[in-house]
Amino acid sequence: MDQSETMPVVRLKNIGKTFSNGTVALEEFSLAIHDGEFISLLGPSGCGKSTALRLIADLSPPTAGQIDWTAHRAVTRGGIEREIGFVFQEPTLMPWATVYKNVYLPLKLSGVAKADARPHVEEALELVGLGDFHDSYPRELSGGMKMRVSIARALVTKPKLLLMDEPFAALDEITRNKLNNDLQLIWQKYKLTVIFVTHSVFESVYLSSRIVIMAARPGRAIAEINIEAPSPRDLSFRTSEAYGDYCRRASEALLSAMDSRDQM
Repeated sequence: MDQSETMPVVRLKNIGKTFSNGTVALEEFSLAIHDGEFISLLGPSGCGKSTALRLIADLSPPTAGQIDWTAHRAVTRGGIEREIGFVFQEPTLMPWATVYKNVYLPLKLSGVAKADARPHVEEALELVGLGDFHDSYPRELSGGMKMRVSIARALVTKPKLLLMDEPFAALDEITRNKLNNDLQLIWQKYKLTVIFVTHSVFESVYLSSRIVIMAARPGRAIAEINIEAPSPRDLSFRTSEAYGDYCRRASEALLSAMDSRDQM
């Protein structure tokens, strides 16, 4: 499907974000996000990738530009239906609560009764491979398992738009690759729209339908790469010539992004 012919789910127009200390995180940042896309934001540290996610999630307001929605609007302070799930860099689990209660939390905050929430919590845990860990506590889990709980918590509300801020950065390569595979399956099964922040060229190419490369601060989109490969993907794609070619293109674009600040 030609994305240029469809209405974006959300469009960021000339977004600027300046923090109270004077740091300019984003400047003239524009991005159109279409239904069903898996978009990776790829760029050097400090280029505003995480800031862009927080603006989309309505966790922080832009200081310039506008964000236009056609669907999948985030929860507002008035409490409209939750359409966005957010997975942070750290699992941020409640250490005193079981896995089940951690995943139940978003539904609890939305006023969903325990009995009504149970099938949704159980489904989310099964989806991330933790169906047998309802009664476990975070201290009893590995880093990868904690992140799975965090993903289940983000999915339990059945969001249409999933925002992920470097969720696998602190994990070992084997665990990271396994979660990449699982995320591909979840994306396709639930027909999600995903915006994924990463520093990894290899991860971005493996996961994405489109990579948006961001320049060094102040952040702005300076290049895009469409990954034209079928999904879900597996080891055969990781070892293919096409994968290597995409990684080279992304690496070159990232180097240009890191040099762009010096050329301003």
